[in-house]
Amino acid sequence: MTQQIIIVTAASFGTLSVIFGAFGAHALKKILSTDQLQSFEVGVKYQMYHAIVLLALGLQPNFTTAAIYWCFTIGILLFSFSIYGLVLSDAKGKKLRFLGPITPIGGLLLVSGWFLLLIHFF
Repeated sequence: MTQQIIIVTAASFGTLSVIFGAFGAHALKKILSTDQLQSFEVGVKYQMYHAIVLLALGLQPNFTTAAIYWCFTIGILLFSFSIYGLVLSDAKGKKLRFLGPITPIGGLLLVSGWFLLLIHFF
């Protein structure tokens, strides 16, 4: 995994996190219930946290552990984006229930990325 790919991925996820956060705070505020809005915000926060970690990793000159990159990248996609899909589909009255089991798989990948990061630096 090259530094450029890691930084571009981090910047893309960071950008989308800000856009989705603003979208949730303004456009969805009138559509979503308080619980739905809080769930949406969890997805946004976790996406941003992991975008920042990816950015930090991308700025490390000798960082080449592709497994950590992929755990965080796929974890963000499965965790945060499944939450977005669940919340938005529920708000429209047609909850995409198949996304429910995907969220914890994404969470497990995020945890795995952190664990691999810990191992990498030991």
